[in-house]
Amino acid sequence: MGSAEPLRAGAPRWEITVPSRPGRLPGVVMAGFGDQSNEFRDVALVPHPSVTVLLNLGDQPLVVEDGRGARQRERVVVGLAPDRARGRGLARSSECLQLRLSPMVAHAVLGASSELGGTVVALDDLWGREAVRIQERLRAAGSWEDRFAIAEAALARRQDAGRAVDPEVTFSWRQMVASRGRVRVGRLVAEIGWSRKRLWSRFRAQVGLTPKRVAQLIRFDHAAHRLAAGHSAALVAAESGYTDQSHLHRDVMAFTGMTPTTVAVSPFLAVDDVAWPLSRR
Repeated sequence: MGSAEPLRAGAPRWEITVPSRPGRLPGVVMAGFGDQSNEFRDVALVPHPSVTVLLNLGDQPLVVEDGRGARQRERVVVGLAPDRARGRGLARSSECLQLRLSPMVAHAVLGASSELGGTVVALDDLWGREAVRIQERLRAAGSWEDRFAIAEAALARRQDAGRAVDPEVTFSWRQMVASRGRVRVGRLVAEIGWSRKRLWSRFRAQVGLTPKRVAQLIRFDHAAHRLAAGHSAALVAAESGYTDQSHLHRDVMAFTGMTPTTVAVSPFLAVDDVAWPLSRR
């Protein structure tokens, strides 16, 4: 069965279960969340460089709302860098399966890309009735390990039938991740042999955001976790490639609407490293 992970002090009282073995789909990680605390939840979702699929498996409502007031329920896809998205709902006896997909995988398994840049959409709009059928199978499963297997099989089927991302886009993405968002677009253009305009166009069409915005998101993600680990904003700014502390502050505000101090104690980040340790991202 999956393994339940402990939370650090101050974290919300979610029980987090992760698969007991590595998944067979590169670019896909998943975790199960349970909560018996009988508390109302209203949590700001801190952006990270992956597309998130949320499937409600409990008997309480799950609602994700973005900063523009758009709401999606029950089966939700959160694209890259959504506008100040929040998760809301009663936590009593709640369970939720969360999948994180690299944009390379999301392009194939969701049949979508550009429309997922900074948006929150219903999985039903992308998968149709299959979204409901998968949710029903997950709810009926006897264990989290069974649920992980069901979700992985569904993703594998869709990936096999889906559209592959251009190799040049995949290479650019990997370079951005490896450099923590600090690689220059000009260098990528030189290495893949495309024009800047072509890379910009194809990247946005298949990933959902421009190369510059994705690089900013990856750099922010690294900085946010450093802040949550207790490092000072000045140190994080220097180590993460920001010009200065004010630059870090502007980026954090732009992605979250919060200050670095507030992000550092975010309930979302308090469980993030438990569900998604660096070895699984």
